Amino acid sequence: MVKLIYIFILTYFVLGGIGFYFINRHKEPSIARKSYTKFFVYFIIINILFFSITINPVAFKYVALFIIGGGFAEMFGLFRNSGYRHKAFFIVSLVVYGFLSVGLSHFSVKDEGLLLFSFLIVSIFDSFSQITGQLWGRRKLFPAISPNKTVGGLVGGFLIALISSLYLRDLLTMSTSRLLILSVGIIIFAFFGDLLASCYKRKYQVKDFSRLIPGHGGILDRFDSLIAGGTWVSLFGLIFN
Repeated sequence: MVKLIYIFILTYFVLGGIGFYFINRHKEPSIARKSYTKFFVYFIIINILFFSITINPVAFKYVALFIIGGGFAEMFGLFRNSGYRHKAFFIVSLVVYGFLSVGLSHFSVKDEGLLLFSFLIVSIFDSFSQITGQLWGRRKLFPAISPNKTVGGLVGGFLIALISSLYLRDLLTMSTSRLLILSVGIIIFAFFGDLLASCYKRKYQVKDFSRLIPGHGGILDRFDSLIAGGTWVSLFGLIFN
């Protein structure tokens, strides 16, 4: 099963690579290089997460702790660099992030099948919302907060992730109705997790949380969707158990 899932991931990366080719073929070389750098770095990140789950799920717990700690550091770093402005906003943001961090921590100790399923749905939605948005997105959703989010990107990413969840259903032992509720919740939380991160950056007038990850920015730039999506999985377990 793990081999089939990995082939599934590789197939999606090939499709994503084709999408990136059509997106970048008429762009300036420097801009295209940045886009391809982002694509290949993302491939490395996906492999790290995939194998941390499939080889030894305990390893994913430490990855989650690294993400949580790094996220706190990046949030405080922007707050400090701003001269400690917007204190009330920063405190509220910390409370929200603290809640999401507890959710991710709880999620990180789930069984391998649920971890793998959730991680894949977040990754598929995140990737294909960007690709379909750049290919067909016209109407912007929240131009003041996140200018790159479009209706086309949201719909495209949502549909591809939801259809993929049905293909990946053998990773879980639950009814189709519960699987769809789980999947839709992951997608919605992932979307709003990304939106909240964008709101925080706009408040402190920066493009990225840091420059730690080439082509992506910081830890929260890359893992905001996973943090929020993992929180929904934790809530789902509490609601339906």
